[in-house]
Amino acid sequence: MLTPALFNDTLFDDLFDLPFGDIDRRLYGKNAARIMKTDIREHDDSFEAEIDLPGFTKEQIGLELKDGCLTVTASKGHDTEKKDKEGRIIRQERYSGEMQRSFYVGEDITEEDIKAKFTDGVLSITVPKKEPKAQLPDKKRIAIE
Repeated sequence: MLTPALFNDTLFDDLFDLPFGDIDRRLYGKNAARIMKTDIREHDDSFEAEIDLPGFTKEQIGLELKDGCLTVTASKGHDTEKKDKEGRIIRQERYSGEMQRSFYVGEDITEEDIKAKFTDGVLSITVPKKEPKAQLPDKKRIAIE
């Protein structure tokens, strides 16, 4: 359905809104490009990631470390009763649902090493740098007589 440009991101949204489009657009709608924006900085002894999660609370965010992969999950739903009291929604741009993003941090990192803080809609994660344990090759010695 064509709606005034006031209700679309661009004038051509409806023309190019094809059903076989990008998977992110199908999952997250027209705001897919703005979900879980992340900045990663490298310091001398650690890496710091800052992830934008506006509108989420600390309780709606989860961190899991498995096989050297850190997964950030955020989920929230709609309150249908609240919508009825406030009126009929004709356009909704705020995200509701579940999203996740994963980062490889290394096999030597443990849950205790990772520090996370959530302030003003930004999740800050600090992961220390660890040198991988050196794997010494097994040398078999042959005795010389």
